[in-house]
Amino acid sequence: MEGFLQQVERINDAVNGFVWGLPMLILLVGTGILMTVLTKFFQVSHIRHWWGNTIGKVFKDKDVTKHTAKGDKQISQFQSLCTALAATIGVGNIAGVAAAIAAGGPGAIFWMWIVAFFGMMTNYSENVLGIFYRRRNMNNEWSGGAMYYLRDGLGAKKNCKVLGSVLAVLFSIFCVIASFGIGNMSQINTISSNMKSTFGIQPIVTGLVLMVLAGLVIVGGLKRIASVTEKLVPFMAVIYIICAVIIVVMNGALIGPAFASIFKGAFGMRAVGGGIVGSGVSLAVQWGMKRGVFSNEAGLGSSVMVHSSSNVKEPVVQGMWGIFEVFADTIIVCTLTALVILTSGLVDLNTGAMLSSAAKTALVAEAFSKHFGSFGAAFIAFAILFFAFSTVLGWSQYGTKGFEYLFGTKSVKIYQVVFVLVIVAGATMDLELAWNLSDTFNGLMAIPNLIGVIVLCPTVMKITANYVDRKLRGKKVRPMYSAYEEIQKMQESSEGDLSKG
Repeated sequence: MEGFLQQVERINDAVNGFVWGLPMLILLVGTGILMTVLTKFFQVSHIRHWWGNTIGKVFKDKDVTKHTAKGDKQISQFQSLCTALAATIGVGNIAGVAAAIAAGGPGAIFWMWIVAFFGMMTNYSENVLGIFYRRRNMNNEWSGGAMYYLRDGLGAKKNCKVLGSVLAVLFSIFCVIASFGIGNMSQINTISSNMKSTFGIQPIVTGLVLMVLAGLVIVGGLKRIASVTEKLVPFMAVIYIICAVIIVVMNGALIGPAFASIFKGAFGMRAVGGGIVGSGVSLAVQWGMKRGVFSNEAGLGSSVMVHSSSNVKEPVVQGMWGIFEVFADTIIVCTLTALVILTSGLVDLNTGAMLSSAAKTALVAEAFSKHFGSFGAAFIAFAILFFAFSTVLGWSQYGTKGFEYLFGTKSVKIYQVVFVLVIVAGATMDLELAWNLSDTFNGLMAIPNLIGVIVLCPTVMKITANYVDRKLRGKKVRPMYSAYEEIQKMQESSEGDLSKG
């Protein structure tokens, strides 16, 4: 078994190096830049609007948080956000940030910000396309995601029908496999490692308990998952943010030097032996971008699968929730985690060298322990437990939708059973291998998805312009809600109702 795992690791390292090479990073960030420019820097120019129509509406508009009727398969806008955040706010925000600083230096955080800034519009575009091309399945549930806008959007382009279908299948395959990596094994493995180091609980015990708990939620479907995550995610996120802010304030004198270290490290301006470390820039860029994507998942086409189940009609409204999702995940939570590490004396702020002997993933626990004693380490262990477990719940839905696309709605129970059983394996396997597998399939998912977003960018522009004209400029134009409504308006009904699939 050990020899087999070593072989898998060697193959994965080769694929991972190819997937996360310079071309992939250019594609990821380039897509975000493209969508930012084409939408006229929507995340900045309309910040007041998208803020007011996302988190700003949670406490004002009951329709945003109102649950749908029992028989209705849709979920509320707030539930879709919480389920998406459940899948993104997890190990990447705690252990992932620590790993990025340990491997790429403080400068990696700057590149995480860059990925997040442009990733806001990648995530926005994915959600716009997801709502526009979604359709009902045989259970009357909304099914949306990259596989649908690849097949029905890209596939509708001249001579692209086969390409769109092939890319849709590839995306779904990568999604299903990735759900066992980023959405299951890496999360569970980190939980079990923390439980063992903090409380002495054996990984197999942690794995069995989490398998039972996950099974009880996952087999209940999206509405049960959404019901759990809308309570779990805000509760844990608020507590974590408060504790992190307390630590940063306690170390207020080091906030300025910490930011200086981030900017210097990002461009290799830290002095080592009298010179500037060129390889340090490369590592900062690579690790910042890899961990940034792992954290907020912009460009993977993952969260759009749950955003598409929202009861919203406007594609742009759900797109704005996508902007907020990336902002909350990276700009707020990841930045606070980084500041906790950098202001706690665990890193030399002049050179970026590690001063702590703790493992990468234990840096945050050490920082919390330094300020809160034994409570700090215990708190981080429980924070990782809840964050990572909620990620497992969110990603189970992504994998379910990918499996549904490949094998049909009736087959999803098979996937859900296997997904739950793999939790035990994730708790006992090698952590490095779990993380490396996650990176590989993250990248493989992103490739077909980003191709779809780039090719369909004119559609995103039209939908955005249509929304801006109607909602912000008061023009009387016909709304663009659904691709199938658009098609049905142009074609004879004898060609069939494309919304039933």
